[in-house]
Amino acid sequence: MSDNSLQPNRRALLGGASALAAAAMVAPKAAAQDAATVPNFSDKSVLITGTSSGFGRLTAIYLARLGATVIASMRNFDSGNRPEAKELLQIAGDENLKLSVVEIDVMDDALVASGVTEAEAIAGGAIDVLVNNAGIGLAGPIEVNDIEAVKQIFETNLFGYYRMAHAVLPKMRASGEGQIFNVSSQLGRILLPNIGMYCATKFGVEAMFETLAYELAPFGIDITIIQPGGYPTKIWDNGARYFEDLLARVDDERKEAYGGHLQMAQGFFNGGGATDPMDVPHAIAEIIAMPAGKRPLRRPVHPNTAATDNANAAMSQLQAAVLSNGRYASWHAAVTD
Repeated sequence: MSDNSLQPNRRALLGGASALAAAAMVAPKAAAQDAATVPNFSDKSVLITGTSSGFGRLTAIYLARLGATVIASMRNFDSGNRPEAKELLQIAGDENLKLSVVEIDVMDDALVASGVTEAEAIAGGAIDVLVNNAGIGLAGPIEVNDIEAVKQIFETNLFGYYRMAHAVLPKMRASGEGQIFNVSSQLGRILLPNIGMYCATKFGVEAMFETLAYELAPFGIDITIIQPGGYPTKIWDNGARYFEDLLARVDDERKEAYGGHLQMAQGFFNGGGATDPMDVPHAIAEIIAMPAGKRPLRRPVHPNTAATDNANAAMSQLQAAVLSNGRYASWHAAVTD
């Protein structure tokens, strides 16, 4: 790579560390769409993982209604007979939406490769926007989590995101543009006991994709990390099931030793409160509509993001101190926050 190729492509440089820190301190929240400013995404192709329920399903339908060519993916596809896949296709047919459903299991290298190839064929080339969303929740003290549980949550929440980005990036780089969203969590910045493995995967998402944002600056590809708080989605029901499966494998000594911890861990599966999950699709749509190179690196999404805002601001200042001078300065300046 030549010296010229290391300079940010199609991006406005944002100034020094103080500008980045100030931007992080006033990170905007998700807001209801103004009907007068609803975007038109008829020129966008969007690939979304984990669309059988929750944020993925809502985002797929919402962006398709805004005109995007949406490729919704899910595992356990059953040749298109999975009820959730049939439901999405029924909505697409009823509303004349450009919404297709493909099979992708983010834990399976072959299904990621074949699913992305199919999605790119539907899109007619490079995917414009990838939304890494497929994930699972799992609570329990670190010692109580066995290696089966640890592999499952890391394969899904972290390695799955990597597999998807790795698959779509060659054509994005060739086209000189693209966008990757990664649904993280406020627990990717703030730690809570008894849900440490989930936090570890989301901290990993934060680290991996902030690093990737800097590395992709020369190629004109934007990265945004979405940081939801608690929302009432199916992840809570599924998490409770994973927790029960884990308890069935834990030995009696650890169950007794961590009895109080396990009771606290069960409390995490309380349904996510009364917040509106549409906050996440609204935030994603708002950011897609922004000019390339001006999109935020992170977006906390929840009625209360104070703790995450403070954590983001503090880490932004630290990163600025490390990267805003020297060989990475232009890459750092090209990544908004």
